[in-house]
Amino acid sequence: VGEQRRVGHHRAGDHRGSFRREHKRGHSEILHLHNACCTTVTRPWAGATVTRVAELNARSVVLSTLLGSDPPEMAVRNLLRVTDLFDLSPGTVRTALTRMVQRGELTTNGSGRYRLAGALLARQRRQQQSRAATRVPWSGAWHLAVVIGPARSAAERAAFRAAMRTLRYGELREGTWLRPDNLPADRSPAARATVDAHCDWFRAHPGSDDAELAGRLWPLGEWAQASTALRRQMAPLARRLEGGDTSALAEGFVVSAAVLRHFQADPLLPDELLPRSWPGAALRRDYRSYDDGYRRLLAGWLMSEDGEP
Repeated sequence: VGEQRRVGHHRAGDHRGSFRREHKRGHSEILHLHNACCTTVTRPWAGATVTRVAELNARSVVLSTLLGSDPPEMAVRNLLRVTDLFDLSPGTVRTALTRMVQRGELTTNGSGRYRLAGALLARQRRQQQSRAATRVPWSGAWHLAVVIGPARSAAERAAFRAAMRTLRYGELREGTWLRPDNLPADRSPAARATVDAHCDWFRAHPGSDDAELAGRLWPLGEWAQASTALRRQMAPLARRLEGGDTSALAEGFVVSAAVLRHFQADPLLPDELLPRSWPGAALRRDYRSYDDGYRRLLAGWLMSEDGEP
């Protein structure tokens, strides 16, 4: 993405150590960013955690199934077959479906089909965006968000942080978030609206090395290591799926969910800022093949007794 540059080198003409305030009317002012006052915030890493089959409940299996379906709907008879892979009883699943409809997570047409609804449709779009990893050419600039305004409630702070993670921003210090300007401007409008309510925005050119700054904002080495582990988990399962081994469906379901969660922790940086041998493209390539095999086997298994999914 964008023209190739050696990692760790600035481009001629960059405004090192400065940032531009973005005003709603299009005006701007140049301010200075002093990196000496900033500290690195360490965050726990759980992007590639693989849930054990026995830990899955009816709601999580139904949600994962529909989030991975296009369109995101399925007949109840097939949802019951999928949940049966995890030894969940029909009564437990039907109770979960009723509660999910009551909470607005699902809708039903009254004839035995269920469909994602509300915020879960936005979650599915985020999942699809994470798989696609769409980026735009990078000019070398960063977006910087600075929290302003009065104190917020715990719920507001949690929603704000979730929105920043959705937008793939890293926290440099309390109340200061940034990322390279290499993602589509219309990405995740609901998350952007949440953030806009609490932030002033600036267009920045940090004074430190861009790649070094990216390494402070995101645990890139850990994401890469977890990606390699997930690829190793997928490889033998992919062979079983391609061979028609339906006993791999339950384990394959869990690993698939882990990969999709891991995609959502990818900061989607420009190529220029990524470490050598970054595994993002390889993981997505492997997952496309793995997912194709899983979908073929699952569809055939569902149709073997119940007709159309």
